[in-house]
Amino acid sequence: MPRGGLSGSFSTPRVDVLIDMGNPLLNITVDGFLKIGAVAATRVAAEDAYHAFKRGSLSGDKIEHSLKKMCKEGAYWGTVAGVYAGMEYGVERIRGTRDWKNAMIGGAVTGLAISLASNNHKDKIVMDAITGSAIATAAEFINYLT
Repeated sequence: MPRGGLSGSFSTPRVDVLIDMGNPLLNITVDGFLKIGAVAATRVAAEDAYHAFKRGSLSGDKIEHSLKKMCKEGAYWGTVAGVYAGMEYGVERIRGTRDWKNAMIGGAVTGLAISLASNNHKDKIVMDAITGSAIATAAEFINYLT
């Protein structure tokens, strides 16, 4: 049965969200969705707050538009992150090893899947798979450096 929890402290900037779905793949996918979705929604909120402050006006329509935009961006980027996290974990389980190749394959499959869902043409799908692979691999290498 799914369970949830939240932990954090003021001494560290790390906040962990624990949702136990009963399966490690689902746990990692949901965790990626929630974390990156929250980041995307926060980015939209910060941008819209800046623009409202700059204009000096705020209306109910602007707030409603901002909330819809926050949900849309949060859901989109959360989905991308969830698919990537799940793919990387799945590749790791299939290959039986944890290395940068998992990120490369997971990024390629994620780019491919998101592009296919967007009804792109064949050349765009291939480019999105290559881009996803390159970004994920670069992020993995940067993570190894720190």
